[in-house]
Amino acid sequence: MSDQYALYRRAAIDAVIKLDPRTLYRNVVMFVVEIGSILTTLLWFQALTGHGEAPAGFIGAIAAWLWFTVFFANFAEALAEGRGKAQAESLRRMRQDTAAKKLDPGCGIESGMAPGASMYAVVPSSSLRKGDLFYVTSGDTIPVDGEVIEGIASVNESAITGESAPVIRESGGDRSAVTGGTSLLSDWLIVRVSANPGEGFLDHMISLVEGAKRQKTPNEIALNVLLIGLTGVFIVVCASLWAFSVYSVHTAGVGVPVTITVLIALLVCLMPTTIGGLLSAIGIAGMDRLIQKNVITTSGRAIEAAGDVDVLLLDKTGTITLGNRQAVDLVPVNGTDIRELAEVSQLASLADETPEGRSIVVLVKEKYGLRGRTVGPSEAVPGVQFIPFSSHTRMSGVDRGETRIRKGAPDVIFSLIRAAGFPITDELQGRVDAISGAGGTPLVVTRNGKALGVIHLKDIVKGGIRERFAQLRRMGIRTVMITGDNRLTAATIAAEAGVDDFLAQATPEGKLSLIREYQAGGRLVAMTGDGTNDAPALAQADVAVAMNTGTQPAREAANMIDLDSNPTKLIDIVEIGKQLLMTRGALTTFSIANDIAKYFAIIPAAFISTYPALAALNLMGLQNAVLSAVIFNAIIIVLLIPIALRGVKYRPLSAEEALRNHILIYGIGGIFAPFIGIKIIDLLLVMIGA
Repeated sequence: MSDQYALYRRAAIDAVIKLDPRTLYRNVVMFVVEIGSILTTLLWFQALTGHGEAPAGFIGAIAAWLWFTVFFANFAEALAEGRGKAQAESLRRMRQDTAAKKLDPGCGIESGMAPGASMYAVVPSSSLRKGDLFYVTSGDTIPVDGEVIEGIASVNESAITGESAPVIRESGGDRSAVTGGTSLLSDWLIVRVSANPGEGFLDHMISLVEGAKRQKTPNEIALNVLLIGLTGVFIVVCASLWAFSVYSVHTAGVGVPVTITVLIALLVCLMPTTIGGLLSAIGIAGMDRLIQKNVITTSGRAIEAAGDVDVLLLDKTGTITLGNRQAVDLVPVNGTDIRELAEVSQLASLADETPEGRSIVVLVKEKYGLRGRTVGPSEAVPGVQFIPFSSHTRMSGVDRGETRIRKGAPDVIFSLIRAAGFPITDELQGRVDAISGAGGTPLVVTRNGKALGVIHLKDIVKGGIRERFAQLRRMGIRTVMITGDNRLTAATIAAEAGVDDFLAQATPEGKLSLIREYQAGGRLVAMTGDGTNDAPALAQADVAVAMNTGTQPAREAANMIDLDSNPTKLIDIVEIGKQLLMTRGALTTFSIANDIAKYFAIIPAAFISTYPALAALNLMGLQNAVLSAVIFNAIIIVLLIPIALRGVKYRPLSAEEALRNHILIYGIGGIFAPFIGIKIIDLLLVMIGA
């Protein structure tokens, strides 16, 4: 509660500071309201001397509520900015200058060997420049952003990602990027600096979470131009109405010209002040929601583009599937008993430390009730020799006395079977082909060269992913799975996951060509990637999300970076982008609609002294119409701040359905709400004798 109070107190102070015209002029609508506030305040001072154009109490009340209108708009923006300032401050503390072990490029570092103390000099991290090399070891804080060129180590990135589990960073792979401010938990690394001071990852994050530094997006600029145009039109309208009022009174010889105070109140109520006051807060809050998902964007355009995306390119592994194939079934051949096959498969997998190998042990335990053996591959047991799995041999197994048990890829095991003098039976070949045809991966199990059966490995589609793809389809978004698998396997996974299309045996050129093909058809494309080979496609995509664990080229090519390195985050990013656009559209619709009601409330009252016949249009029977409309105009901004910050409730709807809902809910609601609100305020004013 105290944190919330501090946030509101800071926002209120910032809202007052933002009253400075040198700051406020960027928001033209609110700048005009502030000018009106200043003029009415001067008129109030004049009225206090007894020479006012209207009673001092009336002018003072109008002036006060016009100031409140500007203050509330500033408060909404300051509140949106304040939610990120605490995070920015914690990031600044992480960015403090630290000691760095700078390496001399010519020091002669040997591959696989940690540098000696004589090879580096301890310097401030602020002195490091792009291209420099530095050395970090267990317990060190990584001084600046960089890319690992030597070594492998466990890194604590909790300060950046919020995840307590350490991650592995190593040279030569797709997990080579390290971030300044994180720390090494084990081993050592040699890192090449990838950013100059002030240009690092944390610097980008700080500038993004501080709303004051956020650049307006193209859609926001376009809407601002519209608001400026409408404001200009209504200034001309009000000036013309004043001229007509003076002329009519002079010609008719009866009536009183409309006062400057009433004209200013009329202008403020005619202008789209509601959306003008909340527009900046909506954009900042959208960025804040993205940051809360641990995603930062290097371009304000990207989040809006995410809201307009209609094609998603998604990697199969880790996004659509769990990432590791798992054993789902054992298929015996040559009359082998299923329990015998289970026992042999378990023995053959004890030395297989891959996720696939461990899943086989889990399968035989859960499905066939076989407990894990007490003997492991790392233990020396007389007469037993474990054969660990290797990517070169593509098999694993165990030798026990004269017994040779092997499990591995069909082509490798088939060679062993033939070498032992056994044939490749039609039954065995049929089982292997059936599993492959179903999109699975077969592993053949043998004992002393005789085939006992086949293990069925399968990519496991993530739970709920099919339903999410169905939601995206209802929103008009086409999903495309990208995989290096063959076409048959890809087609099976695609059908199970429910994607609209797939690209099998994908290459960097193939991904780039596919993106360009969609873009040539007028589509906006989003994709994720983490490797150097993804960089060309990421640079081409409209919304490109790189994994924080990925390579530096991938991160530089992307316009968003996911700190959690979760490929499925792309779907959340699209939803946040759409929610931002829906919120802006909904509140713009409401703002324009409620202006209609304010016209009926204030125009008859404003000109009744000039044209008494307009009294017939005072349908609500308002006695304080002008003041009630101005008060409502200020209060509605306060009431809409939670919606602007939280966003309208997201639903997976098509553009046509979203537009219909905006018109029905915010359009019609925007017309009727002011009638009710202004009438209630008028009754309250009458009750207190205003």
